[in-house]
Amino acid sequence: MAGKGARAGSTRQRAHPEAPPRAEHRSAVTLRVNGEERTLTLDHRTTVLDTLREHLGLFGTKKGCDHGQCGSCTVLIDGRRANSCLLLAVAQDGARITTVEGLAAPGPGGETLHPVQQAFLDHDALQCGYCTPGQICSAVGMLGELAAGHPSLVTAPGSRPGLTAEEIRERMSGNLCRCGAYAHIVAAVQDAGRAPGDAAGRPDGDPRHLQDGATP
Repeated sequence: MAGKGARAGSTRQRAHPEAPPRAEHRSAVTLRVNGEERTLTLDHRTTVLDTLREHLGLFGTKKGCDHGQCGSCTVLIDGRRANSCLLLAVAQDGARITTVEGLAAPGPGGETLHPVQQAFLDHDALQCGYCTPGQICSAVGMLGELAAGHPSLVTAPGSRPGLTAEEIRERMSGNLCRCGAYAHIVAAVQDAGRAPGDAAGRPDGDPRHLQDGATP
């Protein structure tokens, strides 16, 4: 009987081996957000969107579908627009991130709105405003793409894209507005693209701007 008990005990021990030590699932990440370097220790599963909202208190970037389908979480990463809900923060270590809070330019009398922000106000290109930060960041990014001559689905083969309503609708199609402010959004983007200065926010400060159907 004693032998059977000892064998049974050893069986139980083999069935429940000691668990290995848990691996560390957090890493230090450094991001340059709106011109300020921030170092955080984050769970590897944390998205850029949740980092901005839950860890840095930047609530302008909105969480909509959380599946990269609505565009409300759009930010600029190293100058290019991206859906922040689809990106893991640890994969963006060292990246430059610009949110809607970082678009305005500081000045002696206070901040000056970015041309795209001002155009959205001038054209009343919003209703509830939930999608607006993503729309604005996406518009800044797409104006940069236009200025660089990147074609879209509606660009004629062999030509450079112009600031047409058709181009804007195609390039902004990933940003949804459930209030239906699309007509005013297109007008706002056109107005910002025509404005003197650097509506696209290009890091080199290139002052070129586009006219309807023009080749930059």
